[in-house]
Amino acid sequence: MSGHGHGHGGGHSHGCCECEHEPAERGVEYELYRRIDIEKLQCLNESRDGDGKLVFKPWDQRTDRTKSVESDADEELLFNIPFTGSVKLKGIIISGEDDESHPAEIRLYKNIPQMSFDDTSREPEQAFRLNRDPLAELEYPTKIARFSNVQHLSIHISRNFGTESTRVYYIGLRGEYTEARRHEVTICNYEAAANPADHKVETITPQTQFIS
Repeated sequence: MSGHGHGHGGGHSHGCCECEHEPAERGVEYELYRRIDIEKLQCLNESRDGDGKLVFKPWDQRTDRTKSVESDADEELLFNIPFTGSVKLKGIIISGEDDESHPAEIRLYKNIPQMSFDDTSREPEQAFRLNRDPLAELEYPTKIARFSNVQHLSIHISRNFGTESTRVYYIGLRGEYTEARRHEVTICNYEAAANPADHKVETITPQTQFIS
């Protein structure tokens, strides 16, 4: 596959953690896969159409080896993941084979629908160097302030541990979900040069919410 842009900048995170939560509790936390608009999910450079959707699965199936996605032309994969609402992403787990086909680096982007490999030259919101994790035990915590209002997540697997193709068995997403609602806009009409005698004047303190 030609035309891949590689702008590998800084901002890599090396840390991952083996969380101490009970497995049942972690299973509840990793239910964001249910909030993916799976029919619209794309995986670029997958060797077989549709396989990229199979790695987003329940926590208790994270070590299932019957469903996986493998890259085609080279080692890269790009997942475009639309959610059915707004997500606050807190952590990610990526599990592959315990060999050189396991992803070695991921780059995360938010709210760029229909992202292509050409777009991966831009700076990601966050990038991680991965350890091999065949048992799906290692979570990579995100910078929550950067992922607090995510409607669309792109995961770029930029390289593996040294072979021609990359294989992924499980991608787990941990976080919080807010149902999508129709935007309710309050329109305030102000009259020019209003006569104070015609109106009861109230002092309104505006509340401004900054969304990063």
